[in-house]
Amino acid sequence: MMVIIGATIVNVALSRIERDLEFGAANLAWVQSAYSLAFGGLLLLGGRSGDVFGRRRLFVAGLAVFTLASLLAGAATSPGLLIAARVVQGAGAAFAAPASLSLLAATFPDGPRRHRALGVFSMIAGLGLTLGLILGGALTTLSWRWVFLVNIPVGVAAITLARVYLPETPRHRARFDVAGAVSSALGVAVLVYGFLRAAAHGWSDPITIGCFVAGVAMLVLFVTVQMRAAQPVMPPRLFAQRARACAYADMLLLAAAMGSIMFFLSLYVQVVLGYGPLRAGLAFLPMALAQFVCARSAPRLVPRLGAAPLTITGCLVTLAAGGWLTRLGHVQGYPGAVLGPLILLGVGVGFAFMPLNMVILAGLPASDTGSASGVLQCAQQLGLALGIAVATTVYGGALDHHGRDHAIATAMIAVTAMLAAATLVAVSTLRTRTSTPAR
Repeated sequence: MMVIIGATIVNVALSRIERDLEFGAANLAWVQSAYSLAFGGLLLLGGRSGDVFGRRRLFVAGLAVFTLASLLAGAATSPGLLIAARVVQGAGAAFAAPASLSLLAATFPDGPRRHRALGVFSMIAGLGLTLGLILGGALTTLSWRWVFLVNIPVGVAAITLARVYLPETPRHRARFDVAGAVSSALGVAVLVYGFLRAAAHGWSDPITIGCFVAGVAMLVLFVTVQMRAAQPVMPPRLFAQRARACAYADMLLLAAAMGSIMFFLSLYVQVVLGYGPLRAGLAFLPMALAQFVCARSAPRLVPRLGAAPLTITGCLVTLAAGGWLTRLGHVQGYPGAVLGPLILLGVGVGFAFMPLNMVILAGLPASDTGSASGVLQCAQQLGLALGIAVATTVYGGALDHHGRDHAIATAMIAVTAMLAAATLVAVSTLRTRTSTPAR
C-alpha cells in the first residue's frame, strides 16, 4: 500500500509544492515522473535480486530506502532535492514491491491459503489507489510535506514487524546478470519516459520518438541477452506457459485502463463538478468499498468457477464501466455520471486481479517467484504510462472541438478499447489449463 500510495498521493499536492519550492511549470511533472521512472526501470532487477539475495532481506532494505527517501522528500528545500528524493523513493519501491508479492508465494503453498493471501494483497493494492487520493487531499490541507512524512511511521512499523514475523527465504546461488539488469533498467525507464513525454508533448515530438526508438532497442538487446544468459534477470520460461503470458498481458491492459480512468475522473470531479481535493478523493470511496468486498470473495469463488472465468467476469464488468463513462458528455452530476461506473470498476478489479496474480505465480519454482513478481509489476507500470499517454492524446484532440466533459468522454472511448482488449486476452486463457506447472 505504501508503494502504491507513493505513486498517487502527491498528485493533489502539486500546486502547493509548485508555489512553496518555486518550481518551474516545466519541471513540476518530474515530482511524479521521477518516482515512476525509477520504480518502473528497476522492477525487473528488484524482482530477481529477491530470488538471489533473499526476499525478506530485499523487502526490509527496500522499505528502509523508501522510508528514508520519504523523510528527505518531506524536508526538501529545493526542486532538485525533492526530485532526487523521489528517485530514491522509486528505487526503494522497486526492490520492496516484488519482494512483497514473492514473499506471499514463498510463505503460503499453492492452494486455498495462497488464494486468500493473494485476495488480501489484491484488495490492499486496489485500496491504495483510492487512499492515495483521499490521504493526499486530507494531508495537503495541513502541509504538502505530510504526503511524504506520513510514510515514516508506517515504514518503521512495517520494517519492525517484518523482522519479527516474516521468515527469510532461501538464497539461491547465482551469477548476477549484469548486462540484463542494465539493459532492462535503461530500456524500461526510457520507454516509460517516452510515454510520459507523449502525454505532455505529443507522439510526434522528436524526443518522444527518440525515446521510443532507444527504449525498444534496449529491450530488444535485453531479450537477446536473456535468451543467452545462464541465469537471466527475466527467465524466458516465465512466458512458456500460455496462461501466464496472457495474465501478464491482461495486467498491462487493465493497468493502462485503470490509470487513465483514475486520472480523468479526478480531473472531471474537480474541474467539471467543482469538488475540492478532499471531496474529490472521497468521491472514489464507493469504488474502494466495492473492490474490498469482491476481492474478499474472489478466493472463495476461484475453486468453484476457475481463475479464467472469474477474470473474464471482472473484465466484462470493467468493460461495462468503460462504456458507461463514454456517456460523460451526455450525463451530468456525480450520481449518474460517476458513481455507477466507479462501483462497476471496483467489482471488476476485485474479481480480476486476484486470479491473475494466482495464475502468474502458479506452478513456479521458488527461485523464480521474485522475477515473476517483478515482471508483473513492471507490466503494470508500463501499462499505467501507456494508458495515460494514449488517453491524453485522444483527450487533447477532442478538447479542440468540445467542452472538457465531452473531451473526457472521448478519451474514455480509447480506455474502453483497452478494456475490450483485456477481455479478449482473458477469454484466450480458457484454451489452456492455468494449473499446469512451468517447465
